[in-house]
Order: sequence, then structure tokens, then C-alpha cells
Amino acid sequence: MQEDQTSAKAAILKDEIPAIPGVLLAGGLARRMGGGDKPMRQIGGQTILARVIARLGPQCDGLVLNANGDPARFAAFGLPVAADTIEGFPGPLAGVLAGLDWAAAHRPKAKWLLSAAADCPFLPRDLVPRLHAAQLESGAPIAVAASGGQSHHVVALWSVTLREELREGLASGEARGVGRWIAGHDAATANWPSEPYDPFFNANTADDLVEAERIAALDGN
Repeated sequence: MQEDQTSAKAAILKDEIPAIPGVLLAGGLARRMGGGDKPMRQIGGQTILARVIARLGPQCDGLVLNANGDPARFAAFGLPVAADTIEGFPGPLAGVLAGLDWAAAHRPKAKWLLSAAADCPFLPRDLVPRLHAAQLESGAPIAVAASGGQSHHVVALWSVTLREELREGLASGEARGVGRWIAGHDAATANWPSEPYDPFFNANTADDLVEAERIAALDGN
């Protein structure tokens, strides 16, 4: 019932959603896949990253890819690439900060930033409106996606006012765990069903890629 109410509110507010840029987090080391860029793996003839862009591009006022190393390897996707500004691969919060910095430079009027994992090929097509509706209802500075009783902290809507607080936390080492940091900010939650498949499924292993092929066939794209 709560999911239906949130979805209905999101539909009502669809025309009132402000322009929200998005950051796709691809800064992980992909150790469980033997290294490399997980979003470049293919599912159903498309890269995971291409699927993510197709789902989130229409919902966002521009996308930026957070990735480290040579940005030229992503040139075919036509997205700007922002590397972590905090050394030592401190995790997804560093990617969120990179996105907030990019938004400050390129979308200075934006009040919110969407973050999403670049290895989630089946993200909801109503992700931004439903997160926005949850944030409006609560007034919280962060709205997090959830499914099947599990929060997906890297898929979230962030107030740009958190930018310097996050930078200070990362620099001091106090903001290393994304779930723990979010928990300190009374975040709102928007819920999605996890059947017939979890829209926040992410590919971490070779077996996950096999499962992703099954879901892609079920999803029809």
C-alpha cells in the first residue's frame, strides 16, 4: 500500500520535479570479477552502462560518470567523466562528492543530485520522481531507494547543501561507510517491489551476469 501511495504521489508531482543531474558511480575495483570495469560487461548485447544511461538519461538533467583511470575508455558513451578527488578509493561517497562537485560547476542551479550504481542494469524508469516524492513528504536531505526490505544507499537523491560536509567527512576519514553516513541524516526511503525481479539487482560476479541475462529476457530489453 505504501509503495502504491508513493508511486501515485510521484505521478502527480512528475511535472513539478526540478532539474536534477545524475552521477553514475563506476569507481569500484571489481575484484570479484577479476578487475576491470563492471559497467562495460555486456548483457543481452548491450553494455550494463548503456542500459543504465538509457533508463536514467530521460529522468535527469545530464549525467556524469564517476570513474578513475583513463576516461577515454568511456568516450563512446558521450558522458563527462569525473574522477574521485579523495585518494585511496574511499568508496561510493567519494563518487557522490565528485558528482556534487560536477553539478556545482555545470549545473549551478541544481538543488539535488541523483546517484546510482553504474552496474545496475534494471534501474526503475520512475526512480527520480519517486525519490523526489519521498523527499518532499519527509523534508529529509537524502532520499534512498529500497526494495525487498533492503536499502540501496548508493541509489539516492542528495541535497547539494551536503557537499562541503561530505568533503570534510571524507577528508577526515569519518565518512567512509555510505550507509552509516546516510543514517546520520534522517534519510527518507522510497520502496519498490522486488518481484518479478529486483530493479536494483547489480552484477558483482560472473554468476550475476548469467542471472542478468535471465532478467533481461524477462524484462524484454
